[in-house]
Amino acid sequence: MGLIRRRRHQDFVPEPGGEDVAAELAALSAEMERELPEKHAAVREAWYRRKGSQRAKSLVGTVARVLGRGGLAAAKGAGYGGKALADRLVTAAPRIPVRGLATLRAQHPTAVTPEELAELITLGACRSSAALGAGAGAAAMLPVPPAMAVEIAAETLSVAAVEIKLIAELHEIYGTPALGTATQRAAAYLGAWADGRGIDRMALIRPAGLAAMAVGSEVRQKVRKRLARSTLRKLPSLIPLLIGAGIGATMNRRDTRRLADRVRADLAGRAPLDAGYWAAAAPGAGRAVES
Repeated sequence: MGLIRRRRHQDFVPEPGGEDVAAELAALSAEMERELPEKHAAVREAWYRRKGSQRAKSLVGTVARVLGRGGLAAAKGAGYGGKALADRLVTAAPRIPVRGLATLRAQHPTAVTPEELAELITLGACRSSAALGAGAGAAAMLPVPPAMAVEIAAETLSVAAVEIKLIAELHEIYGTPALGTATQRAAAYLGAWADGRGIDRMALIRPAGLAAMAVGSEVRQKVRKRLARSTLRKLPSLIPLLIGAGIGATMNRRDTRRLADRVRADLAGRAPLDAGYWAAAAPGAGRAVES
């Protein structure tokens, strides 16, 4: 995943492979989407918080180690809220693990309609964002102020990846996936995340337009502004004594839910590209399920 691939630099040091971050992101999503047996709501949510905290800590830690490698992030401090952070997310987008509809339906067989599946995926993303926000808030307890900027930057990137993954999978669920190469599709979903809506309808039928968008400055500028806003909104999570952890979790959960609701409302009003897409992706329908 591009989050952990540094471009040429005079102090270049090999970093962990992109598969590390991608695998941890996928594991966090799977954990937060797990359907638990019927039990008291408080007990169920406590389980999600505990498991989410473990997964989120691992994911943010991996990204933070990359951002902080060689002390570069600590030296730049809040500068990671600008162009450098946006460039990392643009590079990362094509490697964010996105599940196809067949895989989503196989993993969630109880969902019999697109809306039911979309809600399960949304709940998982909200829990993931909340776990990431709580982790950054807890990091404020550490007596290392320069590292806080790194933690916030790592959390910002991680939450962005969770939300881009959510947007891409919602497009799969509603039968309107982006077309083109992996880079073109990622550019479409990245732009949708920056705009807070479904991808442009013309992009669905004109993949060539995605190629231009992938290298265009307009999308990068939108991403940069969105990341900058996200970083500023996370500052209250630095309040000590773990109060910030609660604030970070609540804000992230609310923001991800708001984004999901907007995208779902946008996509629900569109006709799918293939009228028979939902039935074709049903478990046992003969389509190979992605691993």
